[in-house]
Amino acid sequence: MKITVLGYYGGYPDKGIGTSGYLIQSGNYNLLLDCGSGVLLELEKVLNPLQLDAVLLSHYHSDHIADVGVLQHYWQLAPGQKKEVVLPIYGHNKDEENFKKLDWFDCTKGYQYNPDETLKLGPLHITFKLTKHPVVAYAMRIYDENSKKTLVYTADTRYFDELISFCKDADMLITDTNFYNDKEGTKWHMTSDETGYLAKKANVKKVLISHLPQYGSLDDLLKQTKDAAGDSVDILLPKVRQEILLNN
Repeated sequence: MKITVLGYYGGYPDKGIGTSGYLIQSGNYNLLLDCGSGVLLELEKVLNPLQLDAVLLSHYHSDHIADVGVLQHYWQLAPGQKKEVVLPIYGHNKDEENFKKLDWFDCTKGYQYNPDETLKLGPLHITFKLTKHPVVAYAMRIYDENSKKTLVYTADTRYFDELISFCKDADMLITDTNFYNDKEGTKWHMTSDETGYLAKKANVKKVLISHLPQYGSLDDLLKQTKDAAGDSVDILLPKVRQEILLNN
């Protein structure tokens, strides 16, 4: 399994870097996980978008779906051979208005995933966990039958204890770490300390902190997360077009 970072800020792009989006590849299967602002431009640098097999969306906040519309136009207008004539876009139907927008003429088609069942996309087996967020959002546990490795993507969420069992023993955790450890008041995202605690309790091997803030020192955010996680967990700060390989 190869994971390529296409965007990692929360809320809005900054410093030329987009919001949430990841390319997940196994064998010749190409899955776009979330499609935030600026993601399509970065995707074009690493893969012809027409070679996508599918898109998978955690929820419908704009920083996770802003580039879905332009991807649909790309599918309609860009020259070249498409791997899939109609691009499947998987999302939940708890937001009917946004789910309906996944259908774009005869170019893209929206498919509802059932969060109570395993979704199989090529070699990837995906299970879901409802998160704690102002809108319906799902964390995803992705098992790759080729590499025998597991990736967990928390999507957007505040911390809650059930995340520990959902993330248990994952080879890679991409986690919403939108706040420094001094955040007070209502939180709909995790702090650095909470991410570190989750990683330690879930016994994950590697963590990529993401959905990052645009303010402060990200090196400080990284250090806070490392301090909370302990020495047994490898904590990474994302970079655009960074590739992470999970091999058997």
